Amino acid sequence: MVEQTGADASIPGEVTARPGLVARLRRLAGPLLSVAMLCLALWALHRLASEVSYREVARYVHGLENYRLALAVLLTAGSYGVMILYDWFGLAYIGKRLPGQQVSLISFISYAFSNALGMALLISGSIRYRFYIQAGLSTAEVARVVLYCTLSFWLGLCALTGVTLLLVPVPPTLPLAGLRFPVAVVLTVVPLLWLVGNRLLRRPLRIWRWRLSLPSFQVAARQILVGAVDWGLAAYVLYLLMPNQVDTGFAHFLAIFVLAQIAGLVSHVPGGLGVFEAVMLAGFGAAGNQGLEAPILGALAAYRLIYYFLPLFAATVVVLWREARGLRQKALLAPWFTGLLPPFFAGLTLVSGAVLLFSGATSALPSRMAILRDVLPLAVLEVSHFLSSVVGMMLLILARGLQRRLDAAYVLTLVLLVLGAVLSLLKGIDYEEATLLSLLALALAPAHQLFYRRASLFSASFSWGWIIAIVAVFVCAGWLVGFSYKHVEYSNNLWWEFSFYHGGAPRALRALVGAAAAGLLFALANLIRPARPHLQLPGEAELQRALPLIKHYSSAQAHLALMGDKTLLFDPEGRAFIMYDVEGRSWVAMGDPVGEDEDARRELVWTFRDLCERAGGWPLFYQVRPEDLDLYLETGMNLLKIGEEARVPLESFNLDGKSKKVLRNTINKLTREGMRLEIIPAEAVAAMLPRLKVISDAWIRDKGVREKGFSLGAFDARYLQRTPMALVWQGEQLLAFANLLLTDNKEEASLDLMRHLPDSPSGVMDFLFVELMQWAKAQGYRWFNLGMAPFSGLQSRRNAPLWNRLGAMLFGRGERFYNFQGLHRYKDKFDPVWEPRYLAVPNGIALPLVFANLASLISGGLSGMVRR
Repeated sequence: MVEQTGADASIPGEVTARPGLVARLRRLAGPLLSVAMLCLALWALHRLASEVSYREVARYVHGLENYRLALAVLLTAGSYGVMILYDWFGLAYIGKRLPGQQVSLISFISYAFSNALGMALLISGSIRYRFYIQAGLSTAEVARVVLYCTLSFWLGLCALTGVTLLLVPVPPTLPLAGLRFPVAVVLTVVPLLWLVGNRLLRRPLRIWRWRLSLPSFQVAARQILVGAVDWGLAAYVLYLLMPNQVDTGFAHFLAIFVLAQIAGLVSHVPGGLGVFEAVMLAGFGAAGNQGLEAPILGALAAYRLIYYFLPLFAATVVVLWREARGLRQKALLAPWFTGLLPPFFAGLTLVSGAVLLFSGATSALPSRMAILRDVLPLAVLEVSHFLSSVVGMMLLILARGLQRRLDAAYVLTLVLLVLGAVLSLLKGIDYEEATLLSLLALALAPAHQLFYRRASLFSASFSWGWIIAIVAVFVCAGWLVGFSYKHVEYSNNLWWEFSFYHGGAPRALRALVGAAAAGLLFALANLIRPARPHLQLPGEAELQRALPLIKHYSSAQAHLALMGDKTLLFDPEGRAFIMYDVEGRSWVAMGDPVGEDEDARRELVWTFRDLCERAGGWPLFYQVRPEDLDLYLETGMNLLKIGEEARVPLESFNLDGKSKKVLRNTINKLTREGMRLEIIPAEAVAAMLPRLKVISDAWIRDKGVREKGFSLGAFDARYLQRTPMALVWQGEQLLAFANLLLTDNKEEASLDLMRHLPDSPSGVMDFLFVELMQWAKAQGYRWFNLGMAPFSGLQSRRNAPLWNRLGAMLFGRGERFYNFQGLHRYKDKFDPVWEPRYLAVPNGIALPLVFANLASLISGGLSGMVRR
């Protein structure tokens, strides 16, 4: 298989991007290319089906025999059943076993989403990452499973396409038709090399940072076979639905089908929408089958409904069933499942909005309109049709709010889903749409606790991907209006025509304008929202507001907010705050949100991320603790281990035993020489500052360093006067000092600024630490925090991600730059518990630049990075 010797492809945060205009253009290139391909496909469809009317397409769909539809549904179920084998065999390949029901559910949901929405690697990979991590797999193991499934998917398609093109000619109007034979040879050779590669190459190949380790013959054959069967079943579903007039044998059909699928996949248009249809229509409609464009388009529409949307609806039913079962058990859902529900509902809401827009762009069935004419006033019909499209556009927008877990988006989505279902019935008795919207509303209703954020809808930032997706849906709806009513001659009077039977085109035009107006109004409201806030350092009032939260927090690290060098972001009720600073594009929060209220802390993470995204920055959380990792995983951020923190359990701390002999002798010797510790309260620190300043200046000159910041304290009079002080005396001479960080709940004690005279007796800092721990133990504190050892605990194993191996290398060989190992050894002699600390980062950031920004913050500027 393929493994990355550097960053894991599935580990977000390991991918680097150039800053500035070039990086933005690169991020936009993919979505813009997809939109361009979609527009090109719609144009091609318009040209190929210029004589086709919407009613002809609908007539063919409604005229399909029941047995053909039933067989298509059964084969679709078989195809998705074969897809489950991807995950089963992938887990077996990496030596992992999970319950079959759990694996089947993960596979079905991932493929139901990725097949319908496109971007298979991104969507199905993200779903698998979330589920399999919860199931106990490591990041590297999840990456290998995703890679196995993706390779099986493409190997099967290449094998089926290559063999088919070798044996079956294709119409000359198809793309690459003139290169059929060389393309067929290449596509056939790729899986063949994969099949026998293990026997030809005994050693893995290294290609840049990738390591290519070919599987055994049996594993490769299983991958190719499963992939080919999957694609064969998918093709046969459409083959059953095609009109009999174009039936020239399954082999001929398969040749066109696989080429159309490759075109759709390469285009990166969600689900290959439009691209797949254009190629299929060119292959069959242009091959002596003029006049059959409408039945072919009807078969393609039925195929979309059965093979793509029916599984998506089934996935919704699965969610509803699991939620109902979870409510009976008084637990919403299994933890491994709940993490995906907000984006799951967001995706379904996006689809529902698109369905309403597409429905508003087409005419209702005459038989249903005849029923409505007898029971409904025309005004109600017109208003319902107009509002349904407006609701569709609003659902597209609210989908982003659901993904961001906004409470307001949840409530509005529920209301609009119910309203959309009612409007669907009133505008044309579209019970299919009403059923879809009602099912989604029923599934969403008991999941209120998943949408806990009380932020405004306008606080949800819209990435370019979301904006392009909404615009693409609207463009498709506009094209559908043109396609459905292309035989209606446009005139200004159309806008004012109202009729049951002949008002389809005017209604579609008015509905399209209404949807556009709703989208533009929301965009305008976002444009006039407040600009990027000016960062201000906290004043005395803000520091006093933060002080109670700091004192009652479980980590003494929160006292770093009292330095006053970081901006404080409070939640509206003042129950928690985040301290952060900005360097370049990096908005770096120091530690976890400070506060005891979990809801407020969680909301602050979302608020901070939204604030950063609106300003075009990268949200980062530095030195976060394991118990709070879910706060960042919920927002889609990823975690990089940056070291370990040494915490001494004071209840068991003592100087007994052989391992403490050297330390014990040092303390006893210094005590006999008259060294003693004194703890003075914060109120008495001001009087001692002149003497402390002498020690601090001497220490800085001797070490040749400068004051640090951000994650470290500095000699600042206002900061030092806010905390108690530990003083080390020898007789009447003051040798050393350290400011104490103490929590009121006695959970943790620590110290920040530690300095001593250069000519102090050897072991003075050992004396300070030991005496402080014994004092804290006597005061009833549970832990004494010695601070972090950077890059400690990172592994350099072969399959470890690039970041872990780079950190392990710096820890082992970076002594000339920083005393990594020495610092770890010094703290380790106090027998601490080493706890991991992480950096929470978003996807797609430039890690080297991020760490340069972070180093600049801690070092007090760029010059501090090179002057120690």
